[in-house]
Formats: sequence, C-alpha cells, structure tokens
Amino acid sequence: MSTLVTEPRPSAKSVWTNRIYAKMFTAYAISSFGEWFDAFAIQVLVAYRWQADPLMIALIPVMMALPGILLGSLAGVVADRWKKVNLMLIADAAETVLTVLLLFAPGMYWLLPLLALRAAMGVFRVPSHQALTRQVVHEDQLLKATSYNGLVNQFSKIAGPLLGAVVLTVLSPQLCILVNAVTRLISCLLLFTLRRIEANHTAPQEDMNTGENAGPEHRPGFIEQWKQGWAVLLQRRILLTTLIVNMTVILVILMIDFQFPTLFREIAPNNESLLGWMVSSTGVGAVATIMILNRRNRIGYGTGIGGGIVLVGAAIGAMGLLRPGSPEIWSIVLGLVIGIGNGLFMVTNNYALQKETPEGMTGRIFGIQNMMSSTIMIAAPLAGGLLIKGFGVGEVFCVLGLLVLAFGIICLLLQRVLWPAGSKKHTHEEPLRQVSG
Repeated sequence: MSTLVTEPRPSAKSVWTNRIYAKMFTAYAISSFGEWFDAFAIQVLVAYRWQADPLMIALIPVMMALPGILLGSLAGVVADRWKKVNLMLIADAAETVLTVLLLFAPGMYWLLPLLALRAAMGVFRVPSHQALTRQVVHEDQLLKATSYNGLVNQFSKIAGPLLGAVVLTVLSPQLCILVNAVTRLISCLLLFTLRRIEANHTAPQEDMNTGENAGPEHRPGFIEQWKQGWAVLLQRRILLTTLIVNMTVILVILMIDFQFPTLFREIAPNNESLLGWMVSSTGVGAVATIMILNRRNRIGYGTGIGGGIVLVGAAIGAMGLLRPGSPEIWSIVLGLVIGIGNGLFMVTNNYALQKETPEGMTGRIFGIQNMMSSTIMIAAPLAGGLLIKGFGVGEVFCVLGLLVLAFGIICLLLQRVLWPAGSKKHTHEEPLRQVSG
C-alpha cells in the first residue's frame, strides 16, 4: 500500500500557497476550456450541419441528465466516503475515451448514448471536486476558491466558443471535440500527480459524525450517510431555500437553454459563428462580475441570487424580441447581461451551499443538487422543445424570460424572509475582504 501524505489546510493570505488546490485548479481550468470548446461544436454540428429539429436537440440535455437522476445523490455519498482525487482521476480518464468516440458518431442515434455515458462520469466528478475544495481550502479562503472556480469556468466560456467559432470557419466541429479530449487527458495527468495525497485528512466536524473522520467502528454505513445528507438539507433553512430557488430557476432556464442554436438559426441563418460570439460575451460579463464581487465589502445571499436572476430573465426576454436582420451587436450585448446575472447568481449560490454545509458533507449536498437538477433536465428541455414547436422560438424566449424576471424580483423583495440575516454558525453578511484574504 502506498504511503499517504497529508497536507494541512493553510490559513495563508493567498489560496495559491495550497499546493493541492493549485493543481486542482489547473486541472479544472484546462478541462473547463475543453468542455466549452466541445459544447459549442456539438451545438453547431447538430443544429447547422445535421439540421436536427428542436425536439431532437432537446434530447441532448435529456440524455445527459439521466445519469444524474440515477446516480446523483449516491455519487455525493461516494464522494464523501472515498478518496476524491481518485474519483476525479477515473472520471477524467473515462471522459477522455468517450470524447474520442464522439468523433466517430455518424448521427444523433449514436451521439446521444455517448453523451449520456460521458455525463455519467461527470456525476461523480462534480461532487468530488466541490467536496475536495471544501476540505483542502481553509475556511477564510473558501469564497476566494469558490470564486476562482467560477472565474475559470467563465474564462473558458469566453475562450472556448470564441476559438471554436474561429476554428469552425476553416475546419470541422470534430476538431473542436478532439480539443476537449486532449484537455481532459491533460487534466487526468495533473490529477495523477496528486494520487498519493490524502484528501480526506482530519478536519473538525460540526454537530455530527459524518463518518469521514470517524474510526471504523463508528463510521456510518452508506445508506445512513445518504440519509444524513438529506436530513441536513431539510433542517437548515438557508440551504433548503437556496436549493429551492436554484431549482426553480433551472426549471425555467433549461426549457430554452439548449434552444439557443434554434433561436440563432432563425435570427442569423447565415452566420454560424454569432452563437459563439454571444456565448463568449456571457463569459465576459460573468468574469467581470466575479472580479467585482470579490472586491466588495459585503454581499447578502438574496442580493446576489435575486439580482442575478433578474438580469438573466430580462436579457433572455429581450433576446426573444430579436428578429432576422436585427443588429448582431444586440445579441452580444444581451449575452453580456446574461453573463453578469449568471456570474452573480451562480457564485453566490455555490458559496451559500459551501458555507452553510457542515464540513464533511459537501459531496452529499452537491450530489443532491446534481440529482435534482438532472431530474428537471429530463422534462424541461422536452417541454421547451414542444413549446417552441407550437408557438415559435422568439415568443417562448420572451415569455419565459419575463417569468424568470418576475421570480427574481420576488426573491429581491422577500430576501430577508428567504435568507434570514444569519445562520446558526455562519453569517452570509461576513465581510468579503476577510473571507477573500
């Protein structure tokens, strides 16, 4: 058996002094770039090259959601019980192979099951990454680490589709998919260098034995740990509120999220790259928002989550008003507004879940979130495809955008009720300068 090396979580001024987090971040950054490169290429391949109809396009998120429904909650327990680095490494290796196989998919009936298998690997990787971040990063650096993770995802959203749009002007979507396979392989190799580091090192637990640091004779069983995750979620008001709001927004957004190619095929039928420019502009908006968020003195959960929802809803509704011949700059501007709202919403949401979850249970909470969002993903895109087929893509974007806008306004008005001024142990009004270091 190999010798396990422990590395205590530093309380240094910079999170980059944490060697484990630095390597995790690098691997995550590289793989995120490949994912956005890949996602844009698949959308263009399906919508423009294969000319798939809206219902067929809607099946893409459905197939990707099935593994999350079946495995999401259990994957969170696995992430809390076993060595997270190894889980992430295995997931990356499997995703590399499956991405290569996508290159040989001749049509939708081959593409869909391959996407489902690849999504199954991500079901285990996501809670493992979140739980490992919670464990290896010091409490005072948690917001900083969470923001950096969101920042790199948005930078990837800028670079991936932008470079993908450039590549697609001279080459094929398959080359973009190959880029994702290469980046996933690099991520896998980086995580391989962390295989001897014990991620599950001793850390103080809060109010309960979650099993990870308990002795073998006191360690709860798999089912008991699964029940503990649900119990904590239902007992903690801020956690439950945050998750409910998140799922409500996702329910509406997922009805049109995978239909952006359908919208842009209508408003810009002769410009495949405009979709890439719009997606890249959302990344620019999110990056700017996250950088500003880290410099603020204070922020409330309600302000970040509700304000982000308002911006996303307003921009989606306005995008539904675009018609063929509309100035292309409007697509880019509205994408920028969506990015600003998304950055504000997602970082605040993830930070709230990280901060309010007892240490040692992060994998389970994010696993439950993954399972719930995957369940929604089954019905929502299909419903969106049917609505678009019946009423038109612009009309559906406009109406659903207004619904999201109204919900965001409600969250802002009721934020003191939904997210009380403090929780039992953590306060979400903690100065961000102190948390950010």
